[in-house]
Amino acid sequence: MFDLLLVLCESFLEKKQQHLKGVRPMSTEQLKAMDRRFFEQVWSQGKLEVLDELMAATFVDHDENPNATDTLEGLKHAKHTIMEYRSAFPDVHFMVEEQIAEGDMVVTRWTAHGTHKGIFRGIPPTGKQAMTTGISITRVVSGKFIEGWISYDALGLLQQLGVVPPPA
Repeated sequence: MFDLLLVLCESFLEKKQQHLKGVRPMSTEQLKAMDRRFFEQVWSQGKLEVLDELMAATFVDHDENPNATDTLEGLKHAKHTIMEYRSAFPDVHFMVEEQIAEGDMVVTRWTAHGTHKGIFRGIPPTGKQAMTTGISITRVVSGKFIEGWISYDALGLLQQLGVVPPPA
């Protein structure tokens, strides 16, 4: 609860400072378009250079993989993670299903489809088609993603790849 209160206070102070500097916050439609661009160009098309335009170098990923061995942070970490997924699922395609934006936050519900053709978290390629759904929440300040949360059906993905048995 304290963390949420701290984030809200920081957001208020940043908006106040932007207002004093004459910086206008992004509209909800601009936030949605920015996030759609992330899914369409970065994830689906593999255009990692677009991340330089969309993401702050100090981006904070609140859903860090606790088993990760890399020490990359921010923009470099995001590029590394996306490259890993796209190497495992080179034909991955993300479809934005629904978006909600308010203030400096955008929520996107998405579906991803792809074929498992490369190593994914130590799992050798299975050649299987897979689909997963997820929700991302991203905070934008001064036209850049500065922090984000993501939740997706990892269990369902692993079941489709045959790594985890389906429920009996």
